[in-house]
This record gives sequence, structure tokens and C-alpha cells, in this order.
Amino acid sequence: MNIRRANEKDIPQMLELLRQVNLVHHIGRPDLFKKATKYTGDELKEILKDETRPIFAAVDDSDTMQGYAFCVHQQHIGSNLLTDIKTLYIDDICVNENCRGQHVGKTIYDYVIKWAKENNYYNVTLNVWNCNEGAMKFYESLGMTPYKIGMEQIL
Repeated sequence: MNIRRANEKDIPQMLELLRQVNLVHHIGRPDLFKKATKYTGDELKEILKDETRPIFAAVDDSDTMQGYAFCVHQQHIGSNLLTDIKTLYIDDICVNENCRGQHVGKTIYDYVIKWAKENNYYNVTLNVWNCNEGAMKFYESLGMTPYKIGMEQIL
């Protein structure tokens, strides 16, 4: 398993993984999630050009993507309320459904943590949907802890 920055040739594989991860959300919350992908191919091309939004690809020996982590640089410079720490937010993380249980997710996550440390980030954050218990258990097994909780009341 190798981790590298994603590039345009990876877009078809990213779209398939985006479909897989969205399906988990659609099944868990069909009232909120359509059967779709979070990004289009054109949107992915733009994200790949944006240095503040690195995408890390986990690829096998044949350079086939087995998983990814979409990340976003966040910093609140000049905020009246928040400190200006650098946060690396994991916007989306997915492991190909055919590769789950093979430590691909942990490999990606460990790489993101290492990259964030090397680039002087204070923390790494992400959001996880309550309906995705498997993901919550996975992130907790990596040492992540909740730092805020979103709540709702359906009307």
C-alpha cells in the first residue's frame, strides 16, 4: 500500500469511492442524502488544483485507488472568538468496500496525521454521522475523541 497525492487520472476511481461512501449515508439517512456523489468530475479537477484541499490516495501495487482522504486547511486568522490554530479537516475518507478490514483506512489516517504534523498543524478533525456506527468505532480506535456534537429535531 502506497499513499500519494491524488491526481486527475484518479478521478474515475474517486467517483466510485464517493458513490460508495454516499450510499452508506443514503441508507442511514435517506431523508438527507440522495443517491449521488458529493462532487462531480469537474469539481474534483478544481479541488485537485487547490493546495489548501489535499487529497491523499491509498493505492495498491498496480496504482489502483483503494481509499482516499479529502482534506481541507482551516484557520481562523483575526477571529474575535477563535484562536488562529491550523486545523487539517478530513472532509471525506473512504476505503473501497472490497478492501475493508485490510487496514487501508488506518494506513490513510496515519499518513494524514504524519503529513499534518510535518506541516505544523495543531489538530486533525472530521465529522461522522451518528448513523455510521462503524465509522465512529473506527475513528475512536484510532484515538480520536468527540470535540463537538451536532444535534437536530426533525419537525
